[in-house]
Amino acid sequence: MALELDHVFILVEPGAPVADLLLAHGFKEGTGNRHPGQGTANRRFYFANGMLEFLWVHDAAEAMNGPGRELRFADRTQSSTASPFGVILLSPDPTNLEMPFPGWTYQPDYFAPPTAFQVGANSSDLAQPLCFCAPFIKPRAARSKSADTNAQVMTQVRIHTPARDHSGVLKVVNQVDRLAVELGHEHLMEITLNGNELDYRVDFRPDLPLIIHGLS
Repeated sequence: MALELDHVFILVEPGAPVADLLLAHGFKEGTGNRHPGQGTANRRFYFANGMLEFLWVHDAAEAMNGPGRELRFADRTQSSTASPFGVILLSPDPTNLEMPFPGWTYQPDYFAPPTAFQVGANSSDLAQPLCFCAPFIKPRAARSKSADTNAQVMTQVRIHTPARDHSGVLKVVNQVDRLAVELGHEHLMEITLNGNELDYRVDFRPDLPLIIHGLS
């Protein structure tokens, strides 16, 4: 099954104060929301062809006991060795509900059945990024642009993880255009904008495990 990258997220501290770092570099922030039953909330930055989401746990009890408990968001935020990253993929054919990788179905409270996520089996390994497929989401090209959209194009997203995947999920993820997950000595996300035409980067570490290439 051919998959497309919809967006990526980074787990952060409540309220996502680190998102202000992007505002300082001229990014436009979109609207945020909460995820009932999942215990999380977000701040979002939309691009011409994707989104960067800052996600945090606002209700630990809900995160640990609700339908999203197997995602272990609360555990991930409390562990210094857990991956803070997630990728959300979609299928160009929303009628194809075949599971694209080994995994399980997550039916969140904020979607009416049978609208549900497909979650990679590597979710049980906190050191690996969470991998979702949302076959119900329309391809981004078919959606109208938001007034909150930044003009930049996400050319490439590269996620580094010190963990090896034995489930086969990341092998599938690495076939997705504009996305790569590879071994590294630390958890790090690199986003390239506009093909890095300006050959300039901003490293947000140690505040945030993020490097953005192509900033002016």
